[in-house]
Amino acid sequence: MPSPSSLPRRAWASLTAFAPHGDAHWVSLRAGVSFGVPLLLLWWIDRLDLVLPATFGAFTALYGRANAHRPRAVMQASAGCVLVACVALGTSLGAVGAGPWWAALALTVASALAMLASLAWAWHPPGALFPVFAVGATAGARVDGSDIALHVAVAALTAVLAIVVGSAGVLTPARHRPRQPWDAPLHAALRSPRTGEEVARVALVVGLAAAVATALDLGHAYWAAVGAAAVSSGPSTGHQVQRGLHRAVGTIAGVVVAGGLLALDLPVLATILVVIVLQMVAELLVGRNYAVALVAITPTALLMVSLGSTVPASTLVVDRVLDTVLGVAVGLAVVLAWDRWLTPRQRGSR
Repeated sequence: MPSPSSLPRRAWASLTAFAPHGDAHWVSLRAGVSFGVPLLLLWWIDRLDLVLPATFGAFTALYGRANAHRPRAVMQASAGCVLVACVALGTSLGAVGAGPWWAALALTVASALAMLASLAWAWHPPGALFPVFAVGATAGARVDGSDIALHVAVAALTAVLAIVVGSAGVLTPARHRPRQPWDAPLHAALRSPRTGEEVARVALVVGLAAAVATALDLGHAYWAAVGAAAVSSGPSTGHQVQRGLHRAVGTIAGVVVAGGLLALDLPVLATILVVIVLQMVAELLVGRNYAVALVAITPTALLMVSLGSTVPASTLVVDRVLDTVLGVAVGLAVVLAWDRWLTPRQRGSR
């Protein structure tokens, strides 16, 4: 393991490093179809109030990017079920007008359950980031109780679409199919003592970030929880420090792009088309350099939120920076403290 003093240096060096392409164009294409079809359909039928559940169902397409088709379908099915459940939880909180502290509690519980599912089904990308995002964003959208079932159904349908799109490659010649093996370590994960440790750490990181942002009365406090979840999803402390730095730097650069796009006050259809293109660009880059990918991911998220929000663009941009930096700071503080003090004691007691 690298020494603690070398972690920041390695993290800064990683900002300019690019991993291999890894056939990311196929992942980008699947994401474009999975996001584009439901968003364009909702625009056509004038139901943009359903954009959020459709988006979080479509996040199912982002799982299993390097796996063969059958294991990808299994992984996406497990992730899709969790995402739809998170939409149901968040939408229910929004429907009853639950306060911010209830939302913070929901984010904490969702992060723990999502992390357990991630370990049990070996999700790639790992961690609780997308489920936490789903709970937080939908909890902030006020809906009628009678609309909960519709929102959940839309999320489920888009998740199914993503799974179908992800399986379409089975029709291609075998030599063009991805061959990375996958063996979901369900029983091993549930028996491993590290599983409880990972789940507890993620819940602590997300819960603390959400609580601090709520106590400070920051707008869009769930963005702090998302930033913290991004930090805690790495397989090692060094990777988590790197993810935190990339998240902060990439978000700051991304809000500059987002601010320019929001200032254009694009028509709704143009905004949706830009979102689709940005999502495809993000998938081309996220496996190569996370910070650079966030230059596309950040405006995607802000443009999506702007479609169903009356909050001024300047407020969205400021909230995104403040909440993300706070979430990253909390996440890094917890994972470094955990690694320095708690983990050695646990290892010594075994």
